[in-house]
Amino acid sequence: MVHYGHSNQLRQARAMGDYLIVGVHTDEEIAKHKGPPVFTQEERYKMVQAIKWVDEIAPGAPYVTTLETLDKYNCDFCVHGDDITLTIDGKDTYEEVKTAGRYRECKRTQGVSTTDLVGRMLLMTKAHHSNIDEDLDCRKHTDNFGKGPKGRSPWTGVSQFLQTSQKIIQFASGKEPQPGDTIIYVAGCIFLSFPLFHVNFLEKVHQLAEKPYIIAGLHFDQEVNRYKGKNYPIMNIHERTLSVLACRYVSEVVIGAPYAVTADLLDHFRVTLVCHGMTEVVPDKDGSDPYQEPKRRGIFQLVDSGSNLTTDLIVQRIIKNRLEFEARNQKKEAKELAVLEAMRRLEEEKH
Repeated sequence: MVHYGHSNQLRQARAMGDYLIVGVHTDEEIAKHKGPPVFTQEERYKMVQAIKWVDEIAPGAPYVTTLETLDKYNCDFCVHGDDITLTIDGKDTYEEVKTAGRYRECKRTQGVSTTDLVGRMLLMTKAHHSNIDEDLDCRKHTDNFGKGPKGRSPWTGVSQFLQTSQKIIQFASGKEPQPGDTIIYVAGCIFLSFPLFHVNFLEKVHQLAEKPYIIAGLHFDQEVNRYKGKNYPIMNIHERTLSVLACRYVSEVVIGAPYAVTADLLDHFRVTLVCHGMTEVVPDKDGSDPYQEPKRRGIFQLVDSGSNLTTDLIVQRIIKNRLEFEARNQKKEAKELAVLEAMRRLEEEKH
């Protein structure tokens, strides 16, 4: 998968140099060392390229990073998060470049992991944002499935993600619309992390104008749950904010945007075009069309993303491989515990 934790790692990596090349593994490499991939390699190539800190991708990058790979792409060094990555036989995938002094480290984003997001989708409980007292399982997982008994994930041990203003500032472009910009408003995205259909849609919207300034309106979790149902949104409003801000096609985000695109919203942001994908538009609570105002003004446009991939289809992929994913999660947690135990023993020996 590709999520805001990866985007944050790439943001930090880009700040260490002048040009960032991101190696993306093949499906075969991921299946061998980590388990079945959620997205195909072609989908991941497109998604990673859409992250605004990425200058270039290296498709089919080997799982074990070697000096040969760095030299092939004329890289001075490589960057990875401060979590340990091991091959299927337990070897450090960065051992060679570390020994050569061509390795840098950035901080891992607490509160998110691919395994954690997969765990949320595997639950798929109903109406988890509603306050239904009798549904104990639903109440236990309200707002964010990253919570556990001690604020840690019951599947992966990662901490719950906590949003800060500093993190939003780091992700935001900080650019205001300039004279001549076409201000385009899109709403509702994003339910998952960084799926291809959102990337394709935003890319197509971006191509509609010579100088586009895209504003993405994100609905609060309860609103998304109202019109999507089930366990949606899989990522909460704070996580979705960072995911959208990381996209190179988006200039600004409205956090907690109203479901209906009102005259006040259009006037406030001086919107000249409102776009929506080819997906169904669910009526507002009162049964009205949420896009009736932009339609009345003649500034509403449907945009075909060209992708038939949806959040529901992604979830179906995961459920299809449920047993493999659950086994992978258990192995990963056991490996993390073993590493922590080894580190604890080393500390004891020092003292």
